[in-house]
Amino acid sequence: MTGIPLIIAFVVAIAAMILLISKLKIHPFLAIMGISLVLAIVAGIPLTDIPGVIGAGFSGTFSSIGIVIILGAFIGTVLEKTGAALKLADMVIKLVGEKNPGLAIQLMGWVVSIPVFCDSGFVILNPIRKALVKRTGVSSVMMTVCLSCGLYISHVFIPPTPGPIAAASTLGVGENLLLVIGMGVLCSILPLIAGLIYAKIIGKKIKSADELSDSGEVVKTYDELKAEFGKLPNGFNAVAPLIVPIILMALSSISSMAGWGGWIAELLAFLGTPIIALGVGTVLAIIQLLTAGKKSEFYTLTNESLKTVGPILFVTAAGGVLGKVIASSDMVNFITEHATVLQAMGIFFPFLLAAILKSAQGSSTVAITTTAGIVAPLLGVLGFESPVKIALVVMAIGAGAMTVSHANDSYFWVVTNFGEMKPEEGYRTQTLMTLIIGIAAMVEIFILNLIF
Repeated sequence: MTGIPLIIAFVVAIAAMILLISKLKIHPFLAIMGISLVLAIVAGIPLTDIPGVIGAGFSGTFSSIGIVIILGAFIGTVLEKTGAALKLADMVIKLVGEKNPGLAIQLMGWVVSIPVFCDSGFVILNPIRKALVKRTGVSSVMMTVCLSCGLYISHVFIPPTPGPIAAASTLGVGENLLLVIGMGVLCSILPLIAGLIYAKIIGKKIKSADELSDSGEVVKTYDELKAEFGKLPNGFNAVAPLIVPIILMALSSISSMAGWGGWIAELLAFLGTPIIALGVGTVLAIIQLLTAGKKSEFYTLTNESLKTVGPILFVTAAGGVLGKVIASSDMVNFITEHATVLQAMGIFFPFLLAAILKSAQGSSTVAITTTAGIVAPLLGVLGFESPVKIALVVMAIGAGAMTVSHANDSYFWVVTNFGEMKPEEGYRTQTLMTLIIGIAAMVEIFILNLIF
């Protein structure tokens, strides 16, 4: 099959996948794999070739990013369990100051969600949010929206969060994670500002349950929160598992750009590979775990990390299968011959596709990985071939993948419940906020695309 019928088959396949995931509650792995198989048959890929196409798409994903995702999740788990995430948050408060509680909690969330999933990050930082509300007297809703915003932005933009790592690898910039990290930091600026402004506006219009009535709940102070972990790691130990891998990748990139030679260049190239760099970060995280006196929890934490990343790895691999099926069909050739429409959409194409998938089925990670698999064979058609341009595509996918969070997204319920708001208030806060920061991010990405 080729031409318009193939495009129609593709659209129907995507619609069916969304239906299976969002309405029939089929696990994304099974839905994507099943749709990939059916699409391969309908697209006319020879039956004897289909198993190889599926195997190549699946194994290719695991070989490129599987270990990176596992190591990144383990580092995040250790930071959470040893109190290092709380230490990072405390450092941000001292940097920004308690006179700007909204900005402080937003930046805390933004930092913490780089290694820690936004759902668990909100749970970790929510006690601090409550303490700041009581201490400063600011709007609880404003603080909830600020925290959710900061967590969400880094969750979709900055590795080692699995979604951006998966997208970077699928699109061919997986070996240049430093570029993706830098672009993620840069693209966070405008949505952070937009989210902060909206939080201050909506915080004046909506009151959460804890503001309407005194629940009598005892809010813990910083000292009490810290005491629950015993002695928190010092600042260097808290940031080392994150910052050292970034430094290693930076040195490798500098060495490559400068054309260095000899054993030093080879060593830096080795240490700067994402797998090795995150491996070093993992070793530092293990040292932190041992220093915190949690040696007995080592096995349990490792097991928890593997359980966490398992579904993500399989969904990511399924997205790789879908991308391989698309690449093996005649769709790319047909679109290349009729590329005017896609070229006209440009950087907005991956954004809109990710936004449709996100809004339909709820998971940002599924939206990111699936969109990356679809867009990967079309990068040349869209005119994105340089590493910087491809990194911007990763950002556009991430911006779409946070547009919007509503009732089919677990994070929506985490924010609504812990923020003590009703579902209808969640739509006015969390859902509308994610729409605003998604659009703000896309505006910045569009401008950067014009510059680069």
